[in-house]
Amino acid sequence: MKKHMTVTAFIVKKKSILLHWHEKVKEWLPPGGHIEKNEDPIEALNREILEETGLEVTIIPTNKILKISNLKQIITPFTIMIEDIDDPKDGKHKHIDLIYFTKLTSHINKINVNTKQKWFWVTKEQLLKRSKIFNLEGKKSMPPEDVIKLGIKAIDFITNEK
Repeated sequence: MKKHMTVTAFIVKKKSILLHWHEKVKEWLPPGGHIEKNEDPIEALNREILEETGLEVTIIPTNKILKISNLKQIITPFTIMIEDIDDPKDGKHKHIDLIYFTKLTSHINKINVNTKQKWFWVTKEQLLKRSKIFNLEGKKSMPPEDVIKLGIKAIDFITNEK
C-alpha cells in the first residue's frame, strides 16, 4: 500500500485551536498537507499553513534536541500518526502524519479572507465538552477523537509555556 508523508499543525491562539471543515474528508481538521519533493517537514508545515490560512506561525519544540555541531537538525514533531486514507482520486493509501504544535507569530493575527476554506477558532472548553460545531453543510459535527485530544494537548502545552 502506498504511503504519503504529511504534516499537520495545531495552531494555538490563547486557549483555542484553528480548525476547518474538510469538504473531502467530512471532518473538522487543522491545517496540513503533503510534504513535497525536496521539502523538509518544517518547510512543508510553514508552506501548508500559509497557503491554507494566510497565517504565519512559530513552531513550538515539544522535545529537546541533542546538540550536534556537524549536522543540521530540525524541530521534531510532537507525535507521528498513521492514517488510513480512501481518496476517490488516489485510492486507498496511508498518511504518515507528522504532528506539530504551533502558535501565531505575534504580529500576525488575522486569517487571510482570500483562502478557499472557512476557519474557526475552537476553544479548549468546546473540545473538552466534545461540542458539536456547525459545519459548512449546516449540520453539527464533533471533531474526531485525535483532533480533540491533540488539540487539548497543544493548548495545554503552549499556554503553560514559560
